[in-house]
Amino acid sequence: MNVEYFISKRLINTKKNKNVFSRPIVRITISAIALSVAVMIISLSTLFGFKKEITDQIININSHIEITSNKYDSLSEYRSPILATRELKKSILKNKEVLDVREVVYEYGLIKTSDEFLGVRVKGIVSSEWKKLEENILSGKIIDSENSILISSSISKKLRLGLGDSIYVYFPSSKERLEKTKMPNVKHLKICGIYKTSMSEFDTKLVFANIDKLRKIKSWDDADVELLEVGLKDLKNLSKVRDQLSVSIDGFFNKNVDSIKDLYPEIFDWLDLQDINVRIIIILMILVCVMNIISSILILVLERTRLIGILKSIGCLNWSIRKIFIYNAMYFVFRGLLWGNLIAFFLLLIQYNFNILKLDEEMYYMDTIAVSFNLLPIIVLNLGVALVCFLMMIIPSIIITKISVVKAVRFN
Repeated sequence: MNVEYFISKRLINTKKNKNVFSRPIVRITISAIALSVAVMIISLSTLFGFKKEITDQIININSHIEITSNKYDSLSEYRSPILATRELKKSILKNKEVLDVREVVYEYGLIKTSDEFLGVRVKGIVSSEWKKLEENILSGKIIDSENSILISSSISKKLRLGLGDSIYVYFPSSKERLEKTKMPNVKHLKICGIYKTSMSEFDTKLVFANIDKLRKIKSWDDADVELLEVGLKDLKNLSKVRDQLSVSIDGFFNKNVDSIKDLYPEIFDWLDLQDINVRIIIILMILVCVMNIISSILILVLERTRLIGILKSIGCLNWSIRKIFIYNAMYFVFRGLLWGNLIAFFLLLIQYNFNILKLDEEMYYMDTIAVSFNLLPIIVLNLGVALVCFLMMIIPSIIITKISVVKAVRFN
C-alpha cells in the first residue's frame, strides 16, 4: 500500500475539526482553480470558434487557393484569361490534398434602380460547384439560370431590392472601354437569392452571376476563365499545397498561385492577433492557480506541523512527508479542474444552442460569439495546468525539511 497516499486520503476525508482555518482556504483554492480553468477553456473555445467562423466565411465565398495568369492584356488593365483545359485541371487534381477545382470569371458592373445605383464586382460561377455558398443564403437559392443574380442582404437593403425583383446591370466590358463612343453593355437580370456573410469586404460589393453570361459579356471562349479556385481537404496544408502547385501544375511558369491568406492578409493577421490575447489570459489564470496552490500547501503544512513532527520522530523521510501534502494539494487541483470543466462546458453549450451573447457585426464579422468544441487543446490545457501546479507544489513543500522534530511535536 502507498502509505503517503493513505495518510493523505485520511487527512482529506477526516470529519474532525471542520472549522479549522484551512477549511475556507481549501474551498477558496478549489473555487479559484475552477474559475481559472473555466475562463481558460472558454477563451480557447471562443477563439477557435471565432477563427473557424471567419475562415469558413471567406472560404465559402472564395476558396483555399487561387490560380491566375501572370500575363496582362496589353490593351487593358486586366490579366489575360486562363484556358481551363482538362489537362490543367488534371494536373491540379493530382495533388492528393486537393478537393475540387472551380472556374471563375469576374467583371465590374453597375446596378441601377429607378432612384439608386451601386458599383459592384460580379463573380461568374458554375452554380453546381458552389454548394458551400448555400450556407450563406438567407432567402431564395443559388444561380439557377443565365439571367439570375445573387446579391447580398447589404446591397438588398441599400437599393431596396427583394427576392424576384428585376434589375439592370451595366457592364463596361474591356472592348467597350476602348471604344468611347459605345454605350455600356446593359443586362436585365432577376434576383434569385440573397446571401449574407457579415463581412463588409464581400457584402457591400460582391454579387454572383452565371459564368457563361459573363463570358459572353467579355467576349471570351467557353474555356476561358479569370481564375481557378482550388478547394483543399484540410486548411492546415494550405501553405504546403500552394508551394507544390506553384511548380507542379500545367504551365506553372505562366501562372500565379496564391493562398487565401495571401489574398486577405489583413484579416488573417488580425485573427492571429487574437491568439496573443488568449495567451495572456491563460498565463494570468495559471498564475492565479499557482499562487492559490502555494498558499494552500503552506497553510496545510502550518496546520499539520505537529503531525509532521510525529512522522519524523518515527523515521519518515522528508520526501515521504512532502508527498503526503503534494497528494493533498493534487486532490484540490483535480477537483478544481473537474468543476472548471463542468462550468465551462455548461456555459459554452448554452451559448452554442441559444446564442445569448451578441457581437457587433461591423467590428467582428459575426453577430454572435462562435463556439468550437475542439477537445484536443482543452485536454492539453488541463494536463498543462495539472503539470504546472504539480511542479509548483514541490517548492513550498521544501519547508517541511526545515521543521525541527522537537519543536514540531510541542507545536500546538
